[in-house]
Amino acid sequence: MLKTYFYTLGILISTLGLYPIDGYLTTKIARLVYVQKAVNSDKPYTRIPEGARLKLADIKLNLTDENNESLEGLLQKDEAFTKAIRHVIPSGNYSLTVLDMTDPNNLKYAAYNENKGYQPGSVGKLVVLNAFFTELKKIYPNSWDKRTNLLREKSVASGIFGTGDHHTIPVYNIETEKLVKRKVVSSDVFSLYEWLDHMVSVSNNGAATVVFREAMLMNAFGKDYPNLTDDESLEFFKTTARDSLTNLAHDVVNLPLRDLGISSDEWRLGGMFTHASSKYVGRKGGSQATPKGLMKFLVLLEQGKIVDADTSLEMKRLIYLTDRRIRYAQSPKLNDAAVYFKSGSYYKCDREKNPDCSDYEGNVFNYMNSVIIVEHPNGTKYMVCLMTNVLNHNSAWAHLDLANKIDDIINIKP
Repeated sequence: MLKTYFYTLGILISTLGLYPIDGYLTTKIARLVYVQKAVNSDKPYTRIPEGARLKLADIKLNLTDENNESLEGLLQKDEAFTKAIRHVIPSGNYSLTVLDMTDPNNLKYAAYNENKGYQPGSVGKLVVLNAFFTELKKIYPNSWDKRTNLLREKSVASGIFGTGDHHTIPVYNIETEKLVKRKVVSSDVFSLYEWLDHMVSVSNNGAATVVFREAMLMNAFGKDYPNLTDDESLEFFKTTARDSLTNLAHDVVNLPLRDLGISSDEWRLGGMFTHASSKYVGRKGGSQATPKGLMKFLVLLEQGKIVDADTSLEMKRLIYLTDRRIRYAQSPKLNDAAVYFKSGSYYKCDREKNPDCSDYEGNVFNYMNSVIIVEHPNGTKYMVCLMTNVLNHNSAWAHLDLANKIDDIINIKP
């Protein structure tokens, strides 16, 4: 009882609005209609900067023509670049990797404490995204059209898996033109594409757990998954031993990372994102990531090697930031740049030590993490994976300031 009273544990659900705003016809994600109408209205829409207004056709992968050198071979520190980056890192518990890919034939890599492990928080939802698309390809190995058709046409219910997250999702009614932001409830039914969007765009924990669940079901039912009903899905979880489900969950999300050459120490996910799911699925192994592991993932994404080129491009679209920017991404230096972003925090307050311990200012641990791809109109392109654990301090503004300084180093203007 004392532990419940004196400790506060928090997970930040960050970032609102991803995927290109002209993507409704491709995805049937309803909220995109709302954003597109706002952008195209006669009234100025200042919520998003110019860099957030790319179209589907504008988003491309940057390293598809890169040679077949190993990840370790590509990620060799450039000493001068590393020295410049280290010079602007604040004091405290910071770790990061930076890759300048402006010239794909002359990559420049910088790293600081790149192998130090952190709890990744919501950045771990990229692992679920990878697992989901990995299983989807197994069902339709030779047809991207069949995969995206399933994402548009198959709808699944939340059930208890999607409940328990106090953060909201945007629900837009195209007919009434009303947008409501509310919590996920057990009766919610959305298409697979919309669950993916809720997981990534507003980083909703319930949506992430639903997507995780669907990846498990695809693995278990294979070719029969497209016709699987919600009742059959629930029956599977009710009748399968909990330890078997736990092992299945662990393998479904983590083995695809191992297949990519990302080790367990570099990135692993320990379980689902909501407490309600623990009725059926336990946790295993804990969650951890390093800036090196995260950078490996981004490089593979830009190479088109996350599942395949079509999948890599779609995953990049899903993390394209088309709404207000926060933390690292809020840097005014990036206003004209396209930003692909995932961020998250995980903190714990001991209120016996400090009764006034605030959100995102944990005094036991206080993780704040971001991965970002930046593409400036002038052709400057780079990626940053930043992980910090600075106690008693909300690091959001420090991250923004660091973003300004890193951009000044890389985006040298004539």
